[in-house]
Amino acid sequence: MTISKAYSAIPFGFSGRQITVEGDLSRGLPAFNIVGMANKTVSEARERVRSALRSSQLSFPDQKVTINLAPADLLKDGAFLDLPIALSILVLSKQLPQSSLLDRLFIGELSLDGSLRPVRGIINIVEKAKKQGYNEIFLPYDNLPQASLITGVKLYGVKTLQQLFLHLQHQQPISPYVNVVRKTETDTDGPILDHIVGQSIVKRALTIAIAGHHNILISGPPGSGKTMLAKAAANLLPNLSNSECIDVTKLYSLAGLSDQIITTRPFRNPHHTSSLISLIGGGVKATPGEISLAHHGVLFLDELPEFPRNVIEALRQPLEDHFITLARLNHTTTYPASFILVATMNPCPCGYLGDPTHKCTCTSTQIQHYQNKLSGPLLDRIDIIVNAQRVAHTDLLKNSIQSSFTPNEQVFKTTSISSSEHNVVKNNITAAIQRQRTRYQRSNLYNGTLPSSQITSQLTLTPAAKKLLLTASEKLQLSARSYFKVIKVAQTIADFANSDIIKPEHLSEALTYRGNFATI
Repeated sequence: MTISKAYSAIPFGFSGRQITVEGDLSRGLPAFNIVGMANKTVSEARERVRSALRSSQLSFPDQKVTINLAPADLLKDGAFLDLPIALSILVLSKQLPQSSLLDRLFIGELSLDGSLRPVRGIINIVEKAKKQGYNEIFLPYDNLPQASLITGVKLYGVKTLQQLFLHLQHQQPISPYVNVVRKTETDTDGPILDHIVGQSIVKRALTIAIAGHHNILISGPPGSGKTMLAKAAANLLPNLSNSECIDVTKLYSLAGLSDQIITTRPFRNPHHTSSLISLIGGGVKATPGEISLAHHGVLFLDELPEFPRNVIEALRQPLEDHFITLARLNHTTTYPASFILVATMNPCPCGYLGDPTHKCTCTSTQIQHYQNKLSGPLLDRIDIIVNAQRVAHTDLLKNSIQSSFTPNEQVFKTTSISSSEHNVVKNNITAAIQRQRTRYQRSNLYNGTLPSSQITSQLTLTPAAKKLLLTASEKLQLSARSYFKVIKVAQTIADFANSDIIKPEHLSEALTYRGNFATI
């Protein structure tokens, strides 16, 4: 009896699991069996591996071959293990020495001609290999860009099984991949603030939301620019950091959406007919949904009340905890979901409630039913609610760029005709985010995501601000969650004003964004 071992890994939720591919060659009628809770995709590797070996001028043993995928109680899915299975067979048939596979990890899907196809979730696999102490990882050549985000390991891009065989035989060595430093960037192909006429109040609120990672709901009549404002939010976010780039790329790879490095902030815009699973994630393989694909970016829900009630209510937990846990029969998977929610809605079914130029045709019952689609607990998790007003037709064709913000030098820099509103606002957002990083000594914690338990230790209100907050919270009947959200929004406003403490003027502006709860 001959035994062989090859080492690999598979993505498992947002992390990975190591797999040991054990091979056994014994006397008997020729057969090829794969055991160890392998689903149909893995079982079909028998034909892929057999054909790939022959196409690579390598022989397949004419004895009984048994491959065990350990641990046996873990369900294996996908074609990740084709390459280590083939190598294990080469060791069994004495075409490769067992020593050539030691301390190395192999991953890849084999084509019938012996070439390697890229696999999803490669970052999870490389991260797991690094944690397990493997220094050399052999993977499909097309997976190198994503895999190179993980440093500290040697990556070998393999194009064919024959190429890898010759490398392991020390005949034609494969050079390790040399990582190229990449610069992340923000996509500016969409609308920017310069393209939007008027709406100074909404622009101000949107800027506060982006800087502090606050959730925002924009209400207004049709044609007031709500959607354009929401899409402009994506271009106000700062560039991705290295760790954020890894997280975003990993999620897109797990979802099978990209085999390249994601260098721009995510902007996800699901249609209102999207299902619950497509939004929060799930399915048989528990893949990430829209809220996880929007991680470190923006989730834009246009016409929020038009989404099914169960879909909207499913946002409660991720809006509060910034992750989503998907429970399945055999395992539980947790995906990150730290996004900025930018939602829009009409004030009524016809959209013209409160519009001075159009008469609302909705009955009071229709209006009440429409607004009740958004529950109190969900609205309680939205930091900022602002109303967009219709822009006069005479202002739509104005070409000059003018400041849309209060000309307070402590809050925003004044823009001139020759300056770009977008660039000025983005610079101020970057400065406000830097203040938050300095305050919290963390790069992934913002005012909007600060736990309520840390507010008293991290944020400071003046006595006058505390008195104002107490009076306003009683008048507006704010819940405890809303009470803390007002403080956090006020801190972001204070950051724009270069203030370390929250003053009454900062709190007053934050309260105006909570008072709108009663008007939508």
